[in-house]
Amino acid sequence: MSKLRILYVASEINPFLQTSEVANFLRNLPQAMQERGMEIRILVPRFGLINERKNRLHEVVRLSGINISVGEEEKPLIIKVASIPNAKLQVYFIDNEDYFQRKHVFHDKQQRFYEDNDERAIFFCKGVIETVKKLGWAPDIVHCNDWMTSLIPMYLKTTYKNEPLFKDTKTVFGIYNNGFSHTFGDDLLNKVKMVDIDDTILAPLKSKDFEGFIKMGIEYADRVVKGNEVSAELNQLIEDFSKDKNLEISFEEEQQAHEELYGVYTSLAG
Repeated sequence: MSKLRILYVASEINPFLQTSEVANFLRNLPQAMQERGMEIRILVPRFGLINERKNRLHEVVRLSGINISVGEEEKPLIIKVASIPNAKLQVYFIDNEDYFQRKHVFHDKQQRFYEDNDERAIFFCKGVIETVKKLGWAPDIVHCNDWMTSLIPMYLKTTYKNEPLFKDTKTVFGIYNNGFSHTFGDDLLNKVKMVDIDDTILAPLKSKDFEGFIKMGIEYADRVVKGNEVSAELNQLIEDFSKDKNLEISFEEEQQAHEELYGVYTSLAG
């Protein structure tokens, strides 16, 4: 069997940015899979908190220059790359001046939730897929982590379903306790839409909130994984909506989590 190709997508990764347990999990899991013989790519947003000079980020000109549509607007996609110290892993960063060059992640300095976090998520999800296309690298598994990545499984099953690179790709969606109480505007669904996407496909997102994004990820991913620290309310949502395709993983038992996910990846790709 040839090397499995795993694409990891998340909003953060150590040592570049850490706001939750996702950053540590995503730092260690790809390396563990690489050591098991898998081929790895990692994509995260280039939030303004990430120090480019200190972390030695540099632009990948051959990957940059695409315009990504979000609703009626098109925004230029910039791709940067850096290496994780003491690991043979590179991280690709999705960047755009309007969306990511701020000194905060999802809230401003007054702790107000950014009104355009929906657009930032849409841009990121589309940017990830377009970057993989430019790389010409066909992932066997796309492991999406947290709400910001939740549209990727849906896009891969609709707009990009006939793209040769993704014809055999399976998706895993990881859910964490990184919720928010904000409700987005009525134009959210129209901003999410692409070719072959209508209101029926976007039905889980009609609440226009955190739960809606989580439901989208659950609905279209091939497997759902959750940390054992998720809240009772979020756990109930997963149980109600995931149709028995979820797996609980323990952040405390990292080695066991890696083994279980290795099993998930190989069974999905098989």
